[in-house]
Amino acid sequence: MSSPVPFKPVIAGSAASGPPAATPRNVPHRGGPANPSAEALRQHFGAAIKRVDVVWGETSVVVDRARLVDIVSWLSDDPAQRYDLLADVTAVEFRDTEQPIEVVWHLRSLPYRRFLRLKVMIERGQKLDVPSVWGIHKSADWMERECYDMFGITFAGHPDLRRILMWEQYREGFPLRKDFPLRGRFSRSEQLRQALAANPEARYSMDELTIAQAFEDLPEEMRRRLSTGERTGE
Repeated sequence: MSSPVPFKPVIAGSAASGPPAATPRNVPHRGGPANPSAEALRQHFGAAIKRVDVVWGETSVVVDRARLVDIVSWLSDDPAQRYDLLADVTAVEFRDTEQPIEVVWHLRSLPYRRFLRLKVMIERGQKLDVPSVWGIHKSADWMERECYDMFGITFAGHPDLRRILMWEQYREGFPLRKDFPLRGRFSRSEQLRQALAANPEARYSMDELTIAQAFEDLPEEMRRRLSTGERTGE
């Protein structure tokens, strides 16, 4: 029996010959050197790069919503960038109603050991709608669904955008928005109003209601999914 081959980790890209990773020390709160990818983005996309911030050593780049997909695609494909990991998709809403809602993407370049945060600003009153990056990073699938579920942000182009943590019939808002009720539910008067406005035949099949009639009363998206044989859960 041959002896086992010892395991040797392989690091792709130029980082293999670079200095070993080290914990940064004495990082300033604001300022300091920016991720070199930020300047590369400015040179390549010009006015689509709205702002670059460096906070606690991390670089955030505010980008034009209309160019988001192009920017994420370029960061993934360009051999000098290689941001091959989408680590998170989230959002930030501030208590100050004058501040826009931020939609945030966390990208990591494993070969170059770089972290980059992209942001799109949505002004209050504008439609909460941004492009999906699922076509570039498949890890965006559940992340975008969670952001939609918690913040109500629509990701245009997502193949299956629906709630993932709350049940699909949940109508009491989006739990991470600032206007969400602190007790997690509407007032009793609002619950009563919604109950009186609801059509109970859309949920229950009464004796006088046929299955075909009940199906017609369901929301269009649920009817589409039922017609394909997909299980809709609760």
